[in-house]
Amino acid sequence: MTETNRVYPFFHPAAKGFRFTILAFVSMLTLGTYFAYDIVAGIADSLMKNMGASESNIGAMYSMYSVAAIIAVFIAGFLIDILGTRKASMIFSITVVIGAAIVAFSASTNNLTILYIGRFIFGAGSEPLVVAQSSILARWFKGKELALSFGIALTVSRLGTLFALNTGELISTNYGGPFYALLAAMFMCILSLLANIVYVGMDRKGERILNLKKVASEDKVVLKDIKYFKSSFWYVTILCVTFYSAIFPFTALSLKFFNEKWGVPLVIESTGGFLYKIFENFLHMFNTAGGIASIIIFTSMMFAPFAGKFVDKIGKRATLMIFGSLLMIPSHLLMGITKIYPVIPMICLGAAFVLVPASMWPSIPLVVKKGRVGTAFGVMTAIQNIGLMTFPILNGKLRMLTGSYTASQIMFASLGVIGLIFAILLRRADKKTGSTLEKP
Repeated sequence: MTETNRVYPFFHPAAKGFRFTILAFVSMLTLGTYFAYDIVAGIADSLMKNMGASESNIGAMYSMYSVAAIIAVFIAGFLIDILGTRKASMIFSITVVIGAAIVAFSASTNNLTILYIGRFIFGAGSEPLVVAQSSILARWFKGKELALSFGIALTVSRLGTLFALNTGELISTNYGGPFYALLAAMFMCILSLLANIVYVGMDRKGERILNLKKVASEDKVVLKDIKYFKSSFWYVTILCVTFYSAIFPFTALSLKFFNEKWGVPLVIESTGGFLYKIFENFLHMFNTAGGIASIIIFTSMMFAPFAGKFVDKIGKRATLMIFGSLLMIPSHLLMGITKIYPVIPMICLGAAFVLVPASMWPSIPLVVKKGRVGTAFGVMTAIQNIGLMTFPILNGKLRMLTGSYTASQIMFASLGVIGLIFAILLRRADKKTGSTLEKP
């Protein structure tokens, strides 16, 4: 029997079962970070009532995360190369837990300054952990089921957001304040840390038996490479900033938006136990503020794993980015200036959230030379986080100054217009260079 056809025991490192067991634990590395990132949106109402936070403060909580993320983007890849994925991922996971613990502690003392510090530390560990997760998946799945592994990991991670938006306020009201929801976020991060420990043990065993080679991080930023980037890259990057800035900062205060404008309850009233209440909230997903807010993520979870293959098959990347940007404009305007129930606009935003990232991120290797792709991704992520740092605060301030949500929604729709303009410019630039982005 040849080595290729040999059948290995399930938990032999060369076996598919071992590889997919690693995938299960590696997918959980960022489950806690996604939950802890969006728990602020899930309990925004409680934070305002119990800690005296304003809508601007809620936006600032997201902005502090993004400030740390901008810095982390430039060091994560190098740190992974120096220490290896095992040591680096453990440092990042521990940093995430420390940040989440500080955020939880801040709620017990009603201290917003401490909360900001915690969010900064949390962001400093969370973003590099995503980079480490990518390196780990490449180590175990490159040349095998790499696209599938990335799709599964992203879906598992977004379960964290789904649960944060749908259970955060429930935990807060059921147990007596935001401290308990933030404590739950800390425990979710500890769960991810434990998953990391299991991965480290399995990876060490696999490396010893299979003599695995070290996989270099592909997300290192080499600043001197930036001067070689052409207009197509910058068009994609600006589209990235406008697109994500019209989604995540909007989500940060969307629960309060849906509750105040449409009277959608934050939680479903139920007389059952806590677990039954969670089930009831998920069962009535379109009838709670958290459920409606999570439609974007839920849609992405369902279709993102297939969207990549769909885009690869048909091409039309620039065209799909135009279409996704178009979807955003009426979605935000309908919610801002009409009383139409927000489920339909949110489904449209969910469709955009599937189409645009599936077309946008794979476009980078097509418009940038191979040796500069890591720098391109790093620069694009850093600039994206500048938008995610700025617009949550603007969103909160606009709502405080105007006393309504109309101005904010017009701002988000305007970001869609800017994104549309640059998507059209991208399509024109691509046409001049052989329509690379439009080809399957």
